[in-house]
Amino acid sequence: MTSTADRSRLMGTYADPPVTFVRGRGSELWDLDGRRYLDFLGGLAVTSLGHAHPKVAEAICEQATTLLHVSNLFGTVVGPEVAATLDRLVGDGVPAGGQVFFANSGAEANECAIKLARRWAGPGRTTVVSAWDGFHGRTLATLTATGQPAKQEPFRPLPAGFVQVPYDDVDALESAVVEHQAAAVLIEAIQGEAGVMVPSPEFLPEVARVCREHHALLMVDEVQTGLARTGRWFAFQHGAVRPDVVTMAKALGNGVPIGACWARSAVASAFGPGDHGSTFGGQPLAAAAARATLQVMEEVDAPDLARRRGARLERALARTPGVARVRGSGLLLGAELAVPVAPAATAAALAGGLVVNAPRPDTIRLAPSLLVSEAEIDEAAVILAGALASVLDSGAVPGSGPAPSPRPDGLERETRQAGRGAL
Repeated sequence: MTSTADRSRLMGTYADPPVTFVRGRGSELWDLDGRRYLDFLGGLAVTSLGHAHPKVAEAICEQATTLLHVSNLFGTVVGPEVAATLDRLVGDGVPAGGQVFFANSGAEANECAIKLARRWAGPGRTTVVSAWDGFHGRTLATLTATGQPAKQEPFRPLPAGFVQVPYDDVDALESAVVEHQAAAVLIEAIQGEAGVMVPSPEFLPEVARVCREHHALLMVDEVQTGLARTGRWFAFQHGAVRPDVVTMAKALGNGVPIGACWARSAVASAFGPGDHGSTFGGQPLAAAAARATLQVMEEVDAPDLARRRGARLERALARTPGVARVRGSGLLLGAELAVPVAPAATAAALAGGLVVNAPRPDTIRLAPSLLVSEAEIDEAAVILAGALASVLDSGAVPGSGPAPSPRPDGLERETRQAGRGAL
């Protein structure tokens, strides 16, 4: 195994890494020992144009020698341009009539959405309804919206005003919205961190109906699924719904930290000066990276690439021995294994030169660059097949690795919705 850098001065919030990367190009990474890997995780769906994309790198360099930071007390040029592009992409090519707040991450984008919902709804309506096993961030508010009690337990007491219901259960969601007079529903179009869980096709349209009928905001967390990842600019567009709020981050800067919260203008206007802010949010360097990233995505028709490359990868996974089925959309895919050996299989894949991860004991997640080549997909499929074969042949103990989060009612994770149709 490769040598690693000294991490003794870092807080122990992450497990010791199995490898230290020092260089990347496109879908390839190299470690300290000069060994090459195929990156089919993309920094958790972040580097959607691959590593060191020349146009993004050029934009960052040019901005770094022009203007780095002046604070949001003053105007800059790039941020408003990116906001206009995002508004157009939310509208699937037509301006959607919304406004954008820039943050530094997906968690901060969701924090903005939560605060905006409370400001919009007014006193007395503070509840945000979200889903079990969803993931919205690790700040106190977004952790509370995250339906994973195991992650919440060490940090109690948590903020009030959050309720979780089973994912893809419209009746339970509507009951919670009515009972708590909810200000908003915060929901993922696909639950990425839960193992690439895809709801039934009618789920998002029905959530939109519930929100409309009960005067609650529909807030779609597109932090992982947004910006072409699923084969549309945003995953909610598969269901032809019109959210009130959309949050995004990961792919927006192709590795440079930037997040955004888009809201319909009538909702965004609930914020006034001083209601929310961020020292670094939308600063010129991050905005320049985002502008270049979005320009490339539009030039190459990234949603179409995700659909075509995703179909090839899905076919390759489906015929891999040990894979029971494939969930997901575009280039966000979860390979569900017949035997729950995903952690061991991902370790074997890494040893074979392929970067993937295991969000569940029975699921391997793949989120490669949208520019991944057909040859790279074929190479990755061969490596993964070999890794699975070696683990299954070795008789690895099933069930190793992280288990699904327990729920307060003691129910096991509901899997009946998984893979029920596509978005």
